[in-house]
Amino acid sequence: MIQDIQRLMDAYHAWLKDKSVMRQVDEWVEITTPYLDRHNDYVQIYAKRANGGFVLTDDGYTIDDLEQTGCKLESRRRQDLLKMTLNGFGVQLDGKALQVHASPDNFALRKHNLLQAILAVNDMFYLAVPMVTSLFYEDVIAWLDVHDIRYTPKVKFTGKTGYDHLFDFVIPKSRQQPERIIQTINRPSRDTAQAVVLSWVDTKEVRSADSRAYALLNDSEQPVSSSVIDALRSYNVRPVAWSERESVREELAA
Repeated sequence: MIQDIQRLMDAYHAWLKDKSVMRQVDEWVEITTPYLDRHNDYVQIYAKRANGGFVLTDDGYTIDDLEQTGCKLESRRRQDLLKMTLNGFGVQLDGKALQVHASPDNFALRKHNLLQAILAVNDMFYLAVPMVTSLFYEDVIAWLDVHDIRYTPKVKFTGKTGYDHLFDFVIPKSRQQPERIIQTINRPSRDTAQAVVLSWVDTKEVRSADSRAYALLNDSEQPVSSSVIDALRSYNVRPVAWSERESVREELAA
């Protein structure tokens, strides 16, 4: 099992290296990563030297893109949710830009955290219909609360590789059930499923042996594809379509 996980991690690192492209833009270096945003465009970040280290930023693209497509972040609730998400990755908000500072020693980790924050903000606040005011994450919170399911939101674990991974909810161990780690996926796809799998694979070896992972999948707009379901199940992440959430209510509440 360890060898299988190691091969997966080695392949992941090789994929990151082979698919990343750099380009000089004035004093900045543009880094095109293999991660895809909601437009299926490659996520780009920018880095430059500053104060003996480096500053990395998305140059405001993530929030600008959301606002231009009708997803406003002006409400107090959404601002709090944005700040909580960014704080979980140690990412700062500079105007509209998502930004981190790095030293030569932690550059890879800080770059990883910035990319994960970009993807998390992009997914969390994306609304398929701009006039819809409810967020999937908020729907999940409301469902957990109404059924008295205790949880801790936005918990960060450091995985075996040393990278940090932010999970939406953690339900502590009880007499009846082990620790349960829950990630919401607003737009279920191969890429978003793979991101959850990689986070769980890196994290589970540093958690209790009986810890369980769940992925709550938003199927309000369209059915979740079988490829997403299979990808999650292959790595012991239990997929739960939002329309079938009652099937896991008792085991989450226990």
